Amino acid sequence: MPKLTKTFIDKVQPPAEGYAIHWDDSLKGYGLRVTAAGKRVFIAQGRVRGKAVCVTIGPYGLYTEELARNGLTDSSGTIITKGARHILQAMRDGIDPRDAKKADEAAKVTLRQVADAYMGRPGKLKDSSKSEIERHVTTTFKAWEHKPITSITEDDCRKRYREILTKGLRGNREGGSPGQANQAFSVLRALINYAGRQYKKHDGTPLVLHNPVAVLKDDWAELDPRDSSIPLPKVGAVWHMLTQARANAYNRDTWSSIDLVMFLMLTGARKEEAAALTWDRVNLDECWWHIPDPKNRRPVWLPLSAQAVELLKTRQRVEGNQHVFPSWGKSGHIKDPRDTMKKVSETAGTHLSPHDLRRTFADIGYAECGVDLSKVKQLLNHKPHGVTEKHYLKTSKLQYLLPEVQRVADWIEKQGKLAEAIAKGENVVPLRA
Repeated sequence: MPKLTKTFIDKVQPPAEGYAIHWDDSLKGYGLRVTAAGKRVFIAQGRVRGKAVCVTIGPYGLYTEELARNGLTDSSGTIITKGARHILQAMRDGIDPRDAKKADEAAKVTLRQVADAYMGRPGKLKDSSKSEIERHVTTTFKAWEHKPITSITEDDCRKRYREILTKGLRGNREGGSPGQANQAFSVLRALINYAGRQYKKHDGTPLVLHNPVAVLKDDWAELDPRDSSIPLPKVGAVWHMLTQARANAYNRDTWSSIDLVMFLMLTGARKEEAAALTWDRVNLDECWWHIPDPKNRRPVWLPLSAQAVELLKTRQRVEGNQHVFPSWGKSGHIKDPRDTMKKVSETAGTHLSPHDLRRTFADIGYAECGVDLSKVKQLLNHKPHGVTEKHYLKTSKLQYLLPEVQRVADWIEKQGKLAEAIAKGENVVPLRA
């Protein structure tokens, strides 16, 4: 066997067909593969746990013989490029260089790549969840987006969390954004945990052994549970205001916003699920509406009260737009009835969001109409828990709960009529002089 030198490599002749391997006589397992086309490639071959392994180091020209044999290290001794000596020693240590190479590539995976892989799993996440993850990756953690996920340290997490907690996402919010801080780092924790499960080091251990977000356990902000809703004594005034506003709606979007808010009060639906409702998922004759892909991923058919049916019957349908609550916007439907909710808040005397109408529905059903709590949960389409709820109760076809929905709607309407009477002064009784 010859010693592989530049002179030998330059003079070696290619075989007539296929390829030939010339092994170095001083470093066992180090060789040069020469193809019939004249291509010269450095290789290393050995055994790992009894199995023969052959690794391509690189082509002659890109690699010199010295680089292919000994690799390249910096002044501190850190390996920059692995040569045959490093590769063969790793094989003797029981490490498959192919796995090590894969692990080296995994160690370079960025937060961006992890997020794409996490969101790319078929059927795992809803579009709204993907949107939130994308927002945090590109905005909250923009400085880390294209860095290896293993480079995110506990100090990095602690510093960024406290910035958001005290100053907000952009550093200019008085009082900070504790809710956003918790949400952002919940997302990051999930992404790093996913990376730990999906990417391995050369020895088979997870790429991430310790999630740096765990350091925030003692800093995590305790948030008060959200429980705001329309005060029950104000429900009538709000309903009367909406009825009057509906009668005076001046354009399509305003009308859609008002009707969406009234629909939310009558059904307790989530804003996104109701706003995107299309006519093909509504049956006004049988009094139900359908959500094919709700938050809990269980398709559901929900009952419609007589008031909700009447509301939808009087909706103006738009040619070429199948949405029940259409809009001129790109989505084709109302996404946020902000102006209407501002008026609702003013009438109720407290700041309210569309989700607070969902709590209002639950309050009315349970506190005023005596609807059983388990039925309220079903009408809100909360995820069922326990064997009985999951496997024995009807949790998809809920038309049988129409009487409960009707009781809630009747109570709302009654309160609205009382508010209307008060507004007209019909409750005023003249006193004898």
